[in-house]
Amino acid sequence: MNRTLEHILPNVQKPARYTGGEYNAVVKDKQTVKTRFALCFPDTYEIGMSNLGCRILYGLMNERKDVWCERCFAPWGDMEEEMRREGLLLYGLESGDPISDFDIIGFSLGYEMAYSNVLNMLDLAEVPLRSADRPDLTPLVVAGGTCCYNPEPLAPFIDFFSLGEGEEVTLEYIDLYQQAKEEGWSKEEFLREVAKIPGIYVPSLYDVTYHEDGTVAAITPKDGAPATVTKRIVQDMNKSYFPVKTIIPSTEIVHDRVMLELFRGCIRGCRFCQAGYAYRPVRSRDPKLLAEYGKAACEDSGYQEMTLSSLSSTDYPCLMELCDDLLDYCAPRDIGLSLPSLRADTFSMNLMERLQRVRKGGLTFAPEAGTQRLRDAINKNLREEDLLQSCRTAFSGGWSGVKLYFMLGLPTETDEDVLGIADLARKVYFAWRECTPNKARGVRITVSTSWFVPKPHTAFQWDAQIPVEEYQRRVNLLRDALKRDKSITYNWHDPETSYLEAVFSRGDRRLADVLEWAWAHGAKMDSWSEYFDFRRWMDALSACGLDGDFYAHRVREKDEVFPWSVPSVGVSRDFLWRERELCYQSQTTPDCRTRCSGCGANKLLTGGGRCG
Repeated sequence: MNRTLEHILPNVQKPARYTGGEYNAVVKDKQTVKTRFALCFPDTYEIGMSNLGCRILYGLMNERKDVWCERCFAPWGDMEEEMRREGLLLYGLESGDPISDFDIIGFSLGYEMAYSNVLNMLDLAEVPLRSADRPDLTPLVVAGGTCCYNPEPLAPFIDFFSLGEGEEVTLEYIDLYQQAKEEGWSKEEFLREVAKIPGIYVPSLYDVTYHEDGTVAAITPKDGAPATVTKRIVQDMNKSYFPVKTIIPSTEIVHDRVMLELFRGCIRGCRFCQAGYAYRPVRSRDPKLLAEYGKAACEDSGYQEMTLSSLSSTDYPCLMELCDDLLDYCAPRDIGLSLPSLRADTFSMNLMERLQRVRKGGLTFAPEAGTQRLRDAINKNLREEDLLQSCRTAFSGGWSGVKLYFMLGLPTETDEDVLGIADLARKVYFAWRECTPNKARGVRITVSTSWFVPKPHTAFQWDAQIPVEEYQRRVNLLRDALKRDKSITYNWHDPETSYLEAVFSRGDRRLADVLEWAWAHGAKMDSWSEYFDFRRWMDALSACGLDGDFYAHRVREKDEVFPWSVPSVGVSRDFLWRERELCYQSQTTPDCRTRCSGCGANKLLTGGGRCG
């Protein structure tokens, strides 16, 4: 640790965020490696260290002797102030070296409200913000993550984007970079070559033109760049890397536990869910392999909790077999086993009995909509009776709390649907009364609503987000309907961040100017209420001559050229449009295991095998 850092740390909150030196952190001799990679997470240490994708890439890259991957997180305001005062550049946690000295600076992008932190971290490293202002091959600034399925608002700042799952493609572009460095390529030569790697999108190789009404007229590739860049996937999850030996943080983080990824993808096809489409096709891990990973990770880390994670963990075909195997290990050691993503229609007495053998945590279900008509419209494929039966099962087994998540503003939603949320919550309450002989402990039912954000590459990418005034009216309608229910707590999401999320999730590269203006006027840590300033963002839009409502509150025409037309998740646009039409007819589509609906994702599998 250098003396400047030693001088700074006593003046900041949670200094352990900035010291490194954790158990299992990888330290190498920088003279013996060919490529140094700064794995940057544009949020705090506590959030970034909880990200399984970052743990996977960190371990995977560091398995190679010629690559040293270090971590870098966005400093909290007190640390940033000290760093700027002392002239301390943003650094990698393992070496303490400025990330500007690294070969590749890679950002993990999972949330649009972290974009301002990308710019802030580059500035803290004294790396020019825009790709055009970085003429040399080193350092390259790259990005991956779910936000990259519409990379355009960040396009002028990033040299290239990695679409999809990064385990294979990351090593491929590192190999190409090493060749370029050894052979003395220019940055332009490298970008033209890296664009030939499947899954790599180089924004500077595309010209974008606009109509007078502000919509995109055309996106034209140049220098041999492909017209479409399709995401990369791991074909065989049993052969994919799992971080058994993972870094043990020296301060508390959000998900401080072993995380077992059961499978990737989702069979359900909820029409609002970007992740459900973006992670298709479904690919599962073998339960015996998962059990080995889980036990080995607990032995290495000493963690007392294990989470079985996936988009819908109870859809894992071998869940009971895996739970039995893990619980035989966990129960005598008092290691908790949890399932954070439960489907209400797959929660059973058998599963409940397994989950409560060690510890009994809270239960969370996401009906998403208050009426059956709207659940059918969004293809949730969940019946009210399934939810109520799952709650009865849980209450009979001794649970006394349940959280219910919904969205307001979904396409076709009416006031009847909004009030249906209150009605459904009351039915859950009466299910508790019915199934709990001893009511002395009471029940805790929490209803939470978020504001629907239409996302790219979903069936609702054409739809408008409802105006903020209408969202607030629906919040008030539901709040008034729940006022008299003392056992039901109602929480709702702040509309201002959801509005900006809608703007940036479906925005074009003209928003880069907005982002840079907002950052230059103090924007950072926008996912944190302590720093978020909605007025600043509205001023930024105005200063750049753009209207946020154009991006958030506008219905798109069927054949409109989207800013995200080049990146592909492997699901066809025609399929998504058909799903949108079925929404407006309140018709459902069966899940992938019941019937293949021909979305196109199975073509990503070698040989075009059946997914699910």
